Amino acid sequence: MIRVNQIKLPVSHNGEALEKKILHILQIRQEQLLSFEIVKRSIDGRKKPVLFYVYTVDIKVEQETKILAKARKGKYKGQIMEYQPVTYRFPEAGNQVLENPPCIIGAGPAGLFAAYLLTILGYKPIVLERGKAVEERTADVERFWKEGILDPDSNVQFGEGGAGAFSDGKLNTVVKDPSGRNRFVLETFVRYGAQSDILIDAKPHIGTDVLAKVLVNMREDLKAKGCTFLFSHQVTDFLIENGSMKGVFVGDQLIPSEAVVLAPGHSARDTFHTLLDHEVTMEQKQFAVGFRVEHPQSMINECQYGSSYPEGLPAANYKVTSNFPGGRGVYSFCMCPGGYVVNSASADGQTVVNGMSYSGRDGANANSAIIVSVGPKDFGGADPLAGVRYQEQLERRCYQLGQGKIPQQLYGDYCKNVVSKDYGAFSSTCKGESVFQNLRGLFSEEMEECFMAGMEHFGKIMDGFDRPDAILSGVESRTSSPVRIVRSDSLESNISGLYPCGEGAGYAGGIMSAAMDGLKVAEKIIEKYRVM
Repeated sequence: MIRVNQIKLPVSHNGEALEKKILHILQIRQEQLLSFEIVKRSIDGRKKPVLFYVYTVDIKVEQETKILAKARKGKYKGQIMEYQPVTYRFPEAGNQVLENPPCIIGAGPAGLFAAYLLTILGYKPIVLERGKAVEERTADVERFWKEGILDPDSNVQFGEGGAGAFSDGKLNTVVKDPSGRNRFVLETFVRYGAQSDILIDAKPHIGTDVLAKVLVNMREDLKAKGCTFLFSHQVTDFLIENGSMKGVFVGDQLIPSEAVVLAPGHSARDTFHTLLDHEVTMEQKQFAVGFRVEHPQSMINECQYGSSYPEGLPAANYKVTSNFPGGRGVYSFCMCPGGYVVNSASADGQTVVNGMSYSGRDGANANSAIIVSVGPKDFGGADPLAGVRYQEQLERRCYQLGQGKIPQQLYGDYCKNVVSKDYGAFSSTCKGESVFQNLRGLFSEEMEECFMAGMEHFGKIMDGFDRPDAILSGVESRTSSPVRIVRSDSLESNISGLYPCGEGAGYAGGIMSAAMDGLKVAEKIIEKYRVM
């Protein structure tokens, strides 16, 4: 197979243009072209207002060796390579007998994809999720946004789909993938109802509305194949004998299992404390905190596409980053085109925000977290859970500011250290009530200076990014887990049979990397055990 990279075509090109370009690049006739498949698609706006779609394409031709040799001598030789497709291969089963079904703690992307692989290979896992199924969970979240009534076990953080179920559903990742897990995860999403564009878009996304339907379809299919889902079942303790897992407790109920996948998500703070009580090895991990920052989506479109961009282009996104003396990074995270700022609280007396987009990304505003890196020097001490306490302190202060509502401030007023009185040229699009408050003082002075320096720098990259009426919402504190559960080459913790995985365990940073990590852990269980 031949792979051709960096095929550029105007964004207004018709359906035949790509095929003609392929023929031209490979210097072949149409009858020599057997088939082609788009592997990746992105928009190049570096020469705006002239915009291009950029494609990577896999191509089958007659007399491949001859055509490849000729093309490599031509004008486009740097774009052409021989390519062998990578297909994800299921692991071979081990020899040890697994007496009890594998238990999976958490129904986020890591837990679900561990369950998926174990189920289709006949292991009949049990999924234990403290929250509710996505249909009921959605109703609880909507009630919280409208009425302020929080269910601590069914909210934006907890429930089927994990925290990613109420986000933009972004599916891009920087994880290297020589085994084909990435493609396998994307194809699985499509199989259960996601749009097929996610297979080719450089920055694919599903959207909260579509992701909920995908989760239902996936769950029902896994149940039909032998997987058991137990919602509203919070694991409260572990049965450990001689350093090995023997089972988990849901209240007084013991569920025996020698293979436990621990995928609790980054907000399962009570679970972290229970693990520490059992002397499970954990360590502090650097993460980042900051604010959700809103701009008009039209402004972001103009920055990325130019002032006269054609209709029909997707809502533009961005990624910005800065580094300052002392190693403090400031960068954007979880950018949501046409999205909403959402109150993501999961505990009484604490306020935290996140961003969310529906599949159409057609909201009036863009938002992303603009965050500042933090580490042990900020939360101090050798306790593995010091970062967890630091998060909680920030979220309690934020709750006190807004009394449960999202505290907001215009960027210009933040710089002046005064409370905002009204919105500027545009209003906030948020889920949950908001109130103007002064967000200064949430972070240290050094962090505040870094945040403002970052905003100023980003304003030089994207005109208007540091506009005075940009809207800040606090606090974005759950960008990733503040703790890592140490695991060995077998992907087990220091407790044999306990397999930490996903974002909560400190081994992922989004839906895709978490799902891929869930597959990796399931592979290890399969390689060790065979089905009875």
